[in-house]
Amino acid sequence: MKAILPLFIMIDAMGWEILRADPFGKNFAPNRKRLESVFGYSSTCVPSILSGRWPDEHRNWCYFVYDPENSPFRSLRWLRWLPTAVTSRRIFRRYLTKFVKVQLKFRGYFDLYNIPFKFIHLFDFTEKKSPLQPKGMNRGANIFDFLVENKIPYFVTDTTKSEEQNRDDIIAAIESERVDFIFQYWAGLDGLLHMVGNQSPEVPAKLRVYEQWIEQVLAAAKNHYDEVQLYIFSDHGMANCDELVDLKAKLDALPVKMEKDYAVVYDSTMARFWFFNDRARQLIHEALGKVSEGRIMLDDELRHYRTLFDDRQFGETIFLMREGVLIVPSHMGERPIRAMHGYHPTDPQSYATLCTNQASIPDEVTHIPHICRLMEKSALLAKAKNSAAK
Repeated sequence: MKAILPLFIMIDAMGWEILRADPFGKNFAPNRKRLESVFGYSSTCVPSILSGRWPDEHRNWCYFVYDPENSPFRSLRWLRWLPTAVTSRRIFRRYLTKFVKVQLKFRGYFDLYNIPFKFIHLFDFTEKKSPLQPKGMNRGANIFDFLVENKIPYFVTDTTKSEEQNRDDIIAAIESERVDFIFQYWAGLDGLLHMVGNQSPEVPAKLRVYEQWIEQVLAAAKNHYDEVQLYIFSDHGMANCDELVDLKAKLDALPVKMEKDYAVVYDSTMARFWFFNDRARQLIHEALGKVSEGRIMLDDELRHYRTLFDDRQFGETIFLMREGVLIVPSHMGERPIRAMHGYHPTDPQSYATLCTNQASIPDEVTHIPHICRLMEKSALLAKAKNSAAK
């Protein structure tokens, strides 16, 4: 029997607006709080949670960036000659993604998404390492570096396994009493919300499943640890997408050309531009000014949300859509999805959630990077108490 187990469970996309009227976890994690997320997608949010730092510090922001000199995708350009009806199919991209990931020895999350093969040689991919592993950040350390440095044995999700397999692995690790810290990452709710939206009855049904799993984990932990410090949290919420905008068609109509005059990545909720001449910058800015469904993010605002990069690696101009508006088609997909995240951090559906069985949540824990402070504090406490009890 060990003294204490810090148990941190991240449920992707379990936003405040989704959870606040739901009884989720009231029996085992009754204390809950709304947290502000960071500006970006899970590619930003997860590293921010794991490192306790902001995007301009860890430099894990959006996946694709303009960098033809360092692009690892030049060998794929020949695929532009295949029919779009083939290359735009999700199943084709999925199998090709798996092959490319192995060939390039990428260790983090990777997806080719819908980047046109005609232009894929222009781009690099920024998450080549896994933020869920030591030395997995683009810059700086994460919680797993902290655990290794402090010689604290831990369990972390294996993203190659299913949610159920990871649940069972947690229970096995608990029963072996070999760990002093657990970080579990369940991503199934995020995928479900993309498909059905945040008002579907499937959402509370999925939360009930997570409750059952957590209760199973807690039951095992009570047999092997005197105390469990439980924290359940999310990285962001999810907004229903009720409006679609074909931003690409508007810009393709301009007398400037992709690759020659500018480069762009059309993410689902934002477009990021690099300009090669002043004419392209002016024409595109004028065109974007006529798109009422979104706006150009000014540098002061990007700086405030810690996403202004001095080298403009992730784009010189960031055009953000209003909450609930989806760019279709985009480089993330040809077809609409029911819900999406990656809007402004203060939009209602962007807020994240933190639930715990602890008596209070510190007042200074207000944003998702602050979760890392809780992890570090709990891990050190577990090391001290479990070592003393030997």
